[in-house]
Amino acid sequence: MAIPYSSRKQDNMLELLDQETIEIILRTLRMTITSTAISAILGVAFGLFLESLQPTRTLPKFFKWLVVAVNRTLMGMPPVVMGLVVVLIFTRDGPLGFLRLMFTFEIMIIAQVLLVTPIIAGIVYTAASRNGERIRAFAHTMGASRLQTQMLVIRELGNEIFFAIITGFGRAMSEIGAIVMVGGNIRHHTRVMTTTIALDTRRGFQDQAIQLGIVLMLVAFTIQIIADFLRKRERRNDENF
Repeated sequence: MAIPYSSRKQDNMLELLDQETIEIILRTLRMTITSTAISAILGVAFGLFLESLQPTRTLPKFFKWLVVAVNRTLMGMPPVVMGLVVVLIFTRDGPLGFLRLMFTFEIMIIAQVLLVTPIIAGIVYTAASRNGERIRAFAHTMGASRLQTQMLVIRELGNEIFFAIITGFGRAMSEIGAIVMVGGNIRHHTRVMTTTIALDTRRGFQDQAIQLGIVLMLVAFTIQIIADFLRKRERRNDENF
C-alpha cells in the first residue's frame, strides 16, 4: 500500500526537526560553555583585582566605590539594553562595524560575555571582601610570594568561585533578549534553544516548545551535576594531598 504524500512529508519534517533540534542543542552548548569560560577568566580576575585594590593618594576610595557600583549595575542590566549596546558598537556604521560580526555566532558569545562577566566578578568580589584580607595576612606570615598569595586566595575561595561560575552558566544558558538582537535567530546559524522555544510558542507549537524546554532544563542540570562532581573530586584530592 502506497504511503500518501502528506504522510511522507510529515515524516520528513519530523526527521528534519530531530536533526535540527540536535544542531540547536549543540550550538547552545558551544555558545554557553564558551561564553561562560571566557567570563569566568575575566570575572574572577577582575573580582579579585577589585577586592585587592587599596585606596591611595592618586586613587581615592571613591573610585573603588564607583567601580563596584557600576559593576553591580551591570549585574542587573536588562539583556535587551546590553543587546542594544552591542548592536550600536558592531553595526555597519558602528566603531567596530568593519569586523562584520552582526548576526553571527561570535557576536552572540560577545553579548553573553558582556552580560555574564559582571555577575561572576560581583560574586567573587563579595566573597573576597569577606575573606581575602585574612587569607593574605596568613600568606604573608608564611612568607609567600605575591603569586603564591594570589593562588592561595583563589584556592581558599574555590567554593565561592565555583558558585559564581555556575550562576554565570545559568545566566548564559537562559539568555534570549540580547542574542536575538545581535544574532537574529537565523535558522542553522544563530538559532539556539531559548530562541527556538520563544519562536515555537509564538507560532502556536506549544508541545514542541515544552519538549525543548524540558531538554534545556535537563542539559543545564546535567552540566551542573558534572561540574559539581568535578569540584568535589578536586576538593577530595586537595584534602588527601
